[in-house]
Amino acid sequence: MSQQPKLSSQSAAGRVLDLDAWRGLIMIFMALDHANLLVAQKHPLSEMWGGAFPVFYSVLPFLTRFVTHLCAPGFFFLMGVGMVLFARSHQERGWSRAAVIRHFWLRGAVLIALKLLVVNRIWAWAPGGWGIQVYIGVLIALAGTMMLGSLLLWLRPALLLVVTVGLMVGVELLMPDPSRWGPGLSLVQLVLLVPGGIVGPQGEALVWSNYPILPWLGLVALGMAVGQWLDRDSVGVRRQAWKIGVAFLAGFALLRYLDGFGNIRPRMGNSWMEYLTLVKYPPSITFVLLTMGLNLILWWALWRLSERAPAVVQPLAVFGRTPLFFYVLHLLLFAALGHLFTPSGSSILAMYSPRRSPVAAGWSTYGTEYQYWLLGLVILFPLCWWYGRLKQRPSAPGILRFL
Repeated sequence: MSQQPKLSSQSAAGRVLDLDAWRGLIMIFMALDHANLLVAQKHPLSEMWGGAFPVFYSVLPFLTRFVTHLCAPGFFFLMGVGMVLFARSHQERGWSRAAVIRHFWLRGAVLIALKLLVVNRIWAWAPGGWGIQVYIGVLIALAGTMMLGSLLLWLRPALLLVVTVGLMVGVELLMPDPSRWGPGLSLVQLVLLVPGGIVGPQGEALVWSNYPILPWLGLVALGMAVGQWLDRDSVGVRRQAWKIGVAFLAGFALLRYLDGFGNIRPRMGNSWMEYLTLVKYPPSITFVLLTMGLNLILWWALWRLSERAPAVVQPLAVFGRTPLFFYVLHLLLFAALGHLFTPSGSSILAMYSPRRSPVAAGWSTYGTEYQYWLLGLVILFPLCWWYGRLKQRPSAPGILRFL
């Protein structure tokens, strides 16, 4: 019997360099989005299945938002990959399937508690104040998809792909028509399927959900399928990643051109920016095809770079090895920078508005969002480097490995 090929670019600590670098890069993009929200306070409207839709009047604000769309699909996909690699390595140490599932359910519970007890308080304290009593954000979706995904871990890749396609198609078929945007959703719908909110009798926001669980579970299943292929042929999968990415982009171009099923709502106009402004909440099929197509090409490029010049991607991996620590800390940091330096917001080189041009809105054409984003990364880097080394120590408390 031939020996199983080892994952390439694997460190002594069991980390995989190209996957960590990929995760670290999209975390940097995420930080840009949250600097836009918490420091500049010029974040565009969310790309929802209903209601008002963002319109961009210049390239820079569009690209500032567009590049961050790689983050959520990448996170869910990489979590699926990581779950498979974790299960494989721990079963080799003697863990049973039940023990692996218990681990992921415990980790999911930690994520939910962290979201409700810590992260939601940061959002409430952030500049501008959100005023939402319960915010169902990305950590709850990651927790929910982790818990449900743990039950699918031992399905064959072909069946996992069926789950992925079935969820993507099923979500679009079950979504309400965009004209039905507004109150009236139940808590179960908000947690599982439909982004939106519940409003109290005085108009107060009781619950808001951007990330219901089922629409993102398909990306976790896709990641688990790829994780199994990585376990069998790590180099072969990486070599094919760019080709799969190009195929995804071709599928996106076709569905976007047809402007029907797969888009959730039709294009708002005919400019190239409107062509690329897609429904993210929940992720439309076109959104998944575009963002994962770009992500897979990015993964291939980072893999090639990590093989030839690993020192170049190591700084990205510093962030990628501490994702939860980075997530909580960067929200707190950018909220603090917003309170200290830009309590009324700042600007970037060009601004956007759902209804008005930048000139009519009276916004400045110069600003400091990017400077604060880079400042935040400079502050976060040594902290993530320290924390990454701390949690790898044999004597580190077990709870640190959850964070």
